[in-house]
Amino acid sequence: MTQLSEQRGKPSILLVEDSPAQAMRFQTSLETNNCFVQWEETGEAGVEAALKRRFDLIILDIELPGINGFEVCRRLKSFPEMEDVPIVMLTTRDAAEDALTGLSAGAIDYIPKDPFAEMVLIETIKQMGLYSG
Repeated sequence: MTQLSEQRGKPSILLVEDSPAQAMRFQTSLETNNCFVQWEETGEAGVEAALKRRFDLIILDIELPGINGFEVCRRLKSFPEMEDVPIVMLTTRDAAEDALTGLSAGAIDYIPKDPFAEMVLIETIKQMGLYSG
């Protein structure tokens, strides 16, 4: 875990999501599972936040104002200090080609927003070793 998460005793997650309702849904679920979450609404704000503070995980929507999640992922992965920060795409887009685009942009996982998305996301975080609850 990063220094920030070690200080707080919980994984630090950057959530980049343009929908306040969706952001609240996932932020609440993550915080209930002992994660620190910072929410940003735009792609540009997400890039800026990720470069200011090192997070244990970045969760990206694709449909964002300004630059989309694919481009955010590409930009972040172009910085050497971001190469080892895992990025998960969490989106309503469920086409195989979108998943492949996300993975080739540098994401480690692609989770469609469906009724099981919260459970899958928490399990992904557990599998990464960021959360043991």
